[in-house]
Amino acid sequence: GDALHFSSSMTTVQERNQDATLYCGDLDLRVTEAILWELMLQAAPVVNVHIPKDRLTGQHMFYGFVEFRNEDDADYAMKIMNMVKLYGKPLKLNKASRDKKTFDVGANLFVGNLDPDVDEKVLYDTFSAFGTVRNPKIMRDPTTGTSKGYGFVQYDNFESSDAAIEAMNGQYLMNKVITVMYAYKKDSKERHGSQAERLLAAQSALAGNKPNTMFVPPPPMPTQALPPLPPGFLPPNPFQNMPPMMGRGFPFSAMQLGMMMPPGMNMMQGMMAPPGLAGMRMGMMPPGMFPPGMAPQQGVPGMGMGQPGQFQQQ
Repeated sequence: GDALHFSSSMTTVQERNQDATLYCGDLDLRVTEAILWELMLQAAPVVNVHIPKDRLTGQHMFYGFVEFRNEDDADYAMKIMNMVKLYGKPLKLNKASRDKKTFDVGANLFVGNLDPDVDEKVLYDTFSAFGTVRNPKIMRDPTTGTSKGYGFVQYDNFESSDAAIEAMNGQYLMNKVITVMYAYKKDSKERHGSQAERLLAAQSALAGNKPNTMFVPPPPMPTQALPPLPPGFLPPNPFQNMPPMMGRGFPFSAMQLGMMMPPGMNMMQGMMAPPGLAGMRMGMMPPGMFPPGMAPQQGVPGMGMGQPGQFQQQ
């Protein structure tokens, strides 16, 4: 059964595919491996679940690991399940393969005037549009747990935080206009986003310390060209559902058709075969069937204007 895939099969980290494994932090004590398995299964097929436990007390240590079939599944599950509440506590998901000492570049934002219904999941989903969000946080009353109306969002680069400020500051989030700006540094009156921080972030990126982007890449565009149209193919007739106006099966007069054509385009080039004549070549009409006010021109006898094949698709 599924129990065989729990911690008994994950005795060593080496057995685990780290690139396809998520670290799950801030777990409630009531969370079990079976519950975590069942929750993550809603996003993608699960291979293994492991929640380390204290050998003396038997209680887990508030974190665990979930292994998926491949890295794409793990990335997708993290986007879907990060900050989902389990027993009232938002799950904090991260790739197990990422360096735990991720460099904090200082791209930290303050988000104010939040609606009480905005939780960590809403904050994460909203600001993930601009880059990889790390540790979204809603400040709450310690006794009641209700939101204080503001929170924080942290990115791993200033391009993402700049884009978030430009796009979200002054916008509505759940019916309230929110404020988005760089947060104050800890124990300081200076805000993040200074030139010094940006210079350090650029140097860190050049040194290869920039964290991995965790978005699943878009599917590749199809390279195969569209198949060619079959010989003699006629496009759909746009007039077929319109009632005849001129008494001879044509919904428009010659003058009206001339007004509809783009400049420099022959009037008959824009005419489609009327209803009932879809099988005939475009531009060929039975004898005596001409739009009002138009006389036959010289061409193939009895076939009206144009030469044979003139309007066929080449």
